[in-house]
Amino acid sequence: MKGLKRHCFALDLVDDPVLIAEYKKYHEKIWPEITASIRNAGIENLDIYCVDNRLFMIMEVNSTFSFEKKAMMDAKNPKVQEWETLMWTYQQKLPTSKPNEKWRLMEHIFQLE
Repeated sequence: MKGLKRHCFALDLVDDPVLIAEYKKYHEKIWPEITASIRNAGIENLDIYCVDNRLFMIMEVNSTFSFEKKAMMDAKNPKVQEWETLMWTYQQKLPTSKPNEKWRLMEHIFQLE
């Protein structure tokens, strides 16, 4: 969509086929409160891809989105906190992540024009 900004992220899952299958199952129908919090933050489109235990997320945001606003909204939302705690059962930070860093923002290095 025109006017949207794209952000891409990476994160790993715990390398366990049972846990990976459970994680995927949760994402077949995420909780409605999570969908609402995503949309209310100014996120228009969000896709997650998986290969082995590596996740890749593409997020397209409108002009109302900011990382700071999203973090503040999430911190105040008990259902989002519950979801995030549950997801940490399946997720693990990348080896080079900072202590409280979850999804790592990726650097855009190429675009076909």
